[in-house]
Amino acid sequence: MSLQFVTTNPGKVREATEYLSEYVEVEQFDYDYAEIQSDSLADIAARGAREAFEAAGGVDPVIVDDAGLFIDALDGFPGPYSSYVEDTLGVERVWHLAEGLEDRSASFRCTVAYADAETVETFDGEIPGEIVAPRGEGGFGYDPIFEHGGETFAEMGTERKNELSHRGRALDDLADWLAKRE
Repeated sequence: MSLQFVTTNPGKVREATEYLSEYVEVEQFDYDYAEIQSDSLADIAARGAREAFEAAGGVDPVIVDDAGLFIDALDGFPGPYSSYVEDTLGVERVWHLAEGLEDRSASFRCTVAYADAETVETFDGEIPGEIVAPRGEGGFGYDPIFEHGGETFAEMGTERKNELSHRGRALDDLADWLAKRE
């Protein structure tokens, strides 16, 4: 069976292939679905997966992921709006928002939504951490200000970061679900 991953990021496709290749062949599907505004990653991803499944011809299943940085003391901000906030405010300003907080705990969260002709299922992954002053040269997005286990994601190599990945955790749950369906 073939599974279409709706993304423009080949790195995400490689990561999904690592988790899912035992059950499906993962292919990239470059499709720009309409992203609804919601405080729920699951609602956003599920809606996108349903739309993408139809756009892909309604035969092969698809997956869509949505992710965000959730800062506890800011009631989860920027959450599902993380990409927009990064584009408009930037990572440095998000750090400055969190800098004066007594509690800077946060998490990266991801929901992967699977859609086929019969169902839409969602799978969640999360990694806890803390917001810190920017450090590191690697990664992208909020990686320089998100610390887990004493290192920011920007200080970790790609392999180490992928081992901890919130997306990887969601993909692992999807792999378990696919295994049960066989």
